[in-house]
Amino acid sequence: MGLFDAIDIAGSGLAAERLRMDVTAENLANAQTTRTAQGGAYQRKEVVLQEAGGGFGAALVGAMGGPRAVASASGVEVAAIVADPTTRQVYDPSHPDADANGYVDMPNINPVTEMVDLISASRAYEANVTAMQSAKTLFTKTLELLR
Repeated sequence: MGLFDAIDIAGSGLAAERLRMDVTAENLANAQTTRTAQGGAYQRKEVVLQEAGGGFGAALVGAMGGPRAVASASGVEVAAIVADPTTRQVYDPSHPDADANGYVDMPNINPVTEMVDLISASRAYEANVTAMQSAKTLFTKTLELLR
C-alpha cells in the first residue's frame, strides 16, 4: 500500500458522491417534467457505483504477499448512470400533455426518496472528506517524526 493510497481512495469517493448529488438534484429539478427533448416524460436517473481495482479480497491477498498478489484496492468508480423508464399516470385533463382520457405521464420521482438519497450522498461525501483529512494529519505527524 502506497503512501497516498488513502487520499486516492477518498478522492474517488468524493468524485462519486458528488456525481450522486448532481444526479439527485437533476431528478428533483425534473420531478414535474412531462416533455423532454427525447420525447415523453423525464426518466429518473440513478448512479451505479462499483469498487475500482480488485476489491477487498485482492487487496488482502496483495498485502499478505500471496501467490496471486495483485494491486491494492483503488476506491470506487461510477459503473453507469441508469434511467428508470417507468412513469406514473396522473389525471389532469387541463394539462397540455394530457392524453384523450385526461391522463398525463409524469416522471416516477418521489421527492422524499430523492431527499433521502441526497442526504445519504452528502453524508458519504463528508465521511470521505474526514478520511482525507485524517490521512493528511497522519502524513504530517509522520513527517514531524522524521525530522
